[in-house]
Amino acid sequence: MNIMDMNVIDSNASTMGISRLTLMENAGRSIANKIVNISKPCKVTIFAGTGGNGGDGFVAARHLLNMDFEVDIYFLGHPSDIKSTESLKNWEILKNINIKTNSLEIHVIKDSSQLESTNSAVVVDAILGTGIKGNIREPVSSAVDIINNSSGTVIAVDIPTGLDPQTGMVNHKAVEADFTITFHKQKKGIKNGDKKYLGTIVVCDIGIPREVELYTGPGDLLRLNGRETNSHKGQNGNVLVVGGSNEYSGAPALAALSALRSGADISIVACPTSVASPIRSYSPDLIVKGLSDNYINFDDTSKILEISKKADSMVIGCGIGMEEETSLALNEMIEKIQKPIVIDADALKILDSNLISEHRNEIVLTPHKAEFKAFFGVDIPEKLSQKIDIVSEYSKECTCTVVLKGNVDIISNGESVKLNDTGNPGMTVGGTGDVLAGLIGGLLAQGHNAYESAYLGAFINGTAGDIAKKEYGYNYLASDVLKYIPKVFRIS
Repeated sequence: MNIMDMNVIDSNASTMGISRLTLMENAGRSIANKIVNISKPCKVTIFAGTGGNGGDGFVAARHLLNMDFEVDIYFLGHPSDIKSTESLKNWEILKNINIKTNSLEIHVIKDSSQLESTNSAVVVDAILGTGIKGNIREPVSSAVDIINNSSGTVIAVDIPTGLDPQTGMVNHKAVEADFTITFHKQKKGIKNGDKKYLGTIVVCDIGIPREVELYTGPGDLLRLNGRETNSHKGQNGNVLVVGGSNEYSGAPALAALSALRSGADISIVACPTSVASPIRSYSPDLIVKGLSDNYINFDDTSKILEISKKADSMVIGCGIGMEEETSLALNEMIEKIQKPIVIDADALKILDSNLISEHRNEIVLTPHKAEFKAFFGVDIPEKLSQKIDIVSEYSKECTCTVVLKGNVDIISNGESVKLNDTGNPGMTVGGTGDVLAGLIGGLLAQGHNAYESAYLGAFINGTAGDIAKKEYGYNYLASDVLKYIPKVFRIS
């Protein structure tokens, strides 16, 4: 687990009603309980920083006072620098306690010269945690030296100060802890770190339910790639949508427009000539390349492959139909395409599943229940846990990511599973699946991997549908879902 994972979890927990203040309270109590387990009431010195790590230390101090410990707090910074409302709240509580007890001393350290050595039986490092960037600066650097030169038992909160939370490396210096108390799950840096700094690792449950990680939520939007200020046209993704037939022009247009709404710079539709003009009429933002007259056939493969050379991802199948010649063309192309691909709709019924498992690039399949059966040859059971097992099994078998669309979307790459319960019954209207396919294709083009693109796309699509429902009831269209995608991005 990395820092981004924890930020996502904290945000999604908050959406479920578990506040960050509650998580900080549980973390601080866990620290205090560990100290009680290893020591009788004694003096504890807590070095606290201005971030959430310091807030955990403030909570631990309060609980220790209630258990007859004496506590010295060395706060490294100015109260105005406290970064989170949760930490600030617990700082205010400690200040109020300090007025009324002799068991607590608070030292506000603005300069390293104000620090002094400690002979406390227990010393707590609640300074930086996962917030380290580059070399340690003063007064933190001197505090690390004091902690390491102390004779007491050293406890690091979350991760020892100075240890890189991503790599476990120490660039400058780091606290050498006897115990590292981390929360929910081990961070990546802890797994890779040197025991010299970590000591004994204790993972504490702070009340985050499994569902916070299993289900998508607004916190997942933190994973969206940012855009460089000096980026140029095409740098943020070029998507090629291959679809359409004599009877269907709306599906590829919706997918292509959705790709643009995801943040991609360019969206190209390769379609039969008979629907090229209708697709152009949907929006001047689309680039449309006409192929054969009524449906895509084998003669179109070389042209599609040529167009795909400039694409960062492809979306194949929206409105493509089920002509035998279309099937031949797709099966020929799939072996030659060297791009991440989203395969949707009729393409799932006419593609050879064996070719998918042999493909060397990332592939996302987006079937509903009937399309899943058509592609894999198995029925989807009714029970959610059984559905999860089936999707996991077959995504692993075909070495691709599968999005089984339903009232709860199931997304798996064969190793991990995400569920998405955004959306509503109004999304049975035609075209919302094309919007989803385009979203996933757009995210792929912007550098997200297949699995991340799939579950982010499912969340964004469903949430846009929920916004549309608030506006129109169940009387909305796929184009309305498309319209509300930008609002979803602003949630983060």
